Amino acid sequence: MKNLIITTVALLGFATFTFAQDISPNAIGLRLGDSDGFGAEISYQRALGDNNRLEADLGLRSGSNYDGFKLAALYQWVWNIDGGFNWYAGAGGGLGSYSFDNDIPGLDDDSETFLFVAGDIGIEYNFDIPLQLSLDARPELGFGDYRDDLDFDIALGIRYRF
Repeated sequence: MKNLIITTVALLGFATFTFAQDISPNAIGLRLGDSDGFGAEISYQRALGDNNRLEADLGLRSGSNYDGFKLAALYQWVWNIDGGFNWYAGAGGGLGSYSFDNDIPGLDDDSETFLFVAGDIGIEYNFDIPLQLSLDARPELGFGDYRDDLDFDIALGIRYRF
């Protein structure tokens, strides 16, 4: 049993180092998309190691009955698939503030500030030039009066790597 545990740990460690991706120290750009409207975010990524990074997004949201902003921060792990093609997953959270139209039933106030926790999974391609394209899905669980459910955010990212 002891040999099985040691072998498993060694294989996992080997796999981690084998698939480690040398990611860009910094990347900045736009993240475009949303689940129920249109959202544009300024997105910044900062490498923390060979295969992990921090992503911070600040953006505006607009829907049929609301406008607002969201700030999200996520810790991500990055794995190389082939060449400049990677996949990544992460977790984090953030806060937002929305201003609603007054015609929403059951909503007394016309604004709300809320917190959320989020997961993140996506794919990206790093071109030979300092350009990165990504597509990700970010499920978010909100904690507010109106935003108190699961929201599924899908977006396209375009970033300059430096």
